[in-house]
Amino acid sequence: MRQEPKTVSGSSRGLRATQGAVLDVENLYLYFGATTGVVRAVDRVSFKLNHGRSLAIVGESGCGKTSLARAILRLLPRNVDTYKGRVLVDGNDVMKFSEERFRREVRWVKISMVTQAAMNSLNPVLKVGYQVAEPLLLDHRVGKGDAMERAREVFQTVGIPEAFLQRYAFELSGGMRQRAIIAMALVANPLIVILDEPTSALDTLTQANIMNALKKIKKDLRLTYIFITHDIATSSELADEVICMYAGQLVEHSKAERFYREPLHPYARMLMASVPTLRLDKKPEFISGQPPSLINPPQGCRFAERCPRRFERCQEEPPLFTHGDGLVKCWLYERD
Repeated sequence: MRQEPKTVSGSSRGLRATQGAVLDVENLYLYFGATTGVVRAVDRVSFKLNHGRSLAIVGESGCGKTSLARAILRLLPRNVDTYKGRVLVDGNDVMKFSEERFRREVRWVKISMVTQAAMNSLNPVLKVGYQVAEPLLLDHRVGKGDAMERAREVFQTVGIPEAFLQRYAFELSGGMRQRAIIAMALVANPLIVILDEPTSALDTLTQANIMNALKKIKKDLRLTYIFITHDIATSSELADEVICMYAGQLVEHSKAERFYREPLHPYARMLMASVPTLRLDKKPEFISGQPPSLINPPQGCRFAERCPRRFERCQEEPPLFTHGDGLVKCWLYERD
């Protein structure tokens, strides 16, 4: 007798972790207007992340990784068209919070973010120590003396000499500026730190030093990381779990050891195959074609036109199927 396929509805989340979820995202949408239509940047994304875990979000540029992070932090574009869903932080549905309460209790407090190229955003006329302490001074959370003492503590945490508190951004190397930005993200002692391409625009040695610092910080503070990157090799150094996004949608959520060894979704497999290696007998493979328009995406599977394993059923949009302890949005797993 044929068994019913195991599917996961839109309201179910990521890896099936039932305890200790610090972040629970359900059916999150972020659409924004453009001159030619509405861009579906984040389209019904759901996942759950437990305390102390590191989640890598990978995919090609433009797939919605950064938009997802900004939707979680409610850093919305002015031309937002649709923004809805549920975001539970430490059990509280913060989507119900007013903007004032969200800013006071969530953004840079429970969730902080290191944005792309953030090291270039330091104010050149303010001392770095003051800028790191500044999140604590917002809304008069603490006095200036206590804020500077906390800045001194996080400087030590990220490996910046205390003397650098009194320096300006132009007096710091690129690696030190990036560490200062990470210190700023840590200063309010958040539950979750979102790292958006934290090693981009850095030389290889500095990238390695930053990654080592991030691993040590995670271990010492038991932080929960969301690590956004298009660099698959870099993501493997931090991740406990991996979400692969394509054209605004989550197409796979797996444990990292499984994803890097044997990804489930055809797109994820091709993405992994495109990563250069040192093996002379293995050349990187390239994914032919282009991602679909997010203004007018196809009705069925959004990867179908580029997929070597497509078949007739791919004209319909697949749900998320359970496969082992992961999830995959592909009809190939319908009868697992």
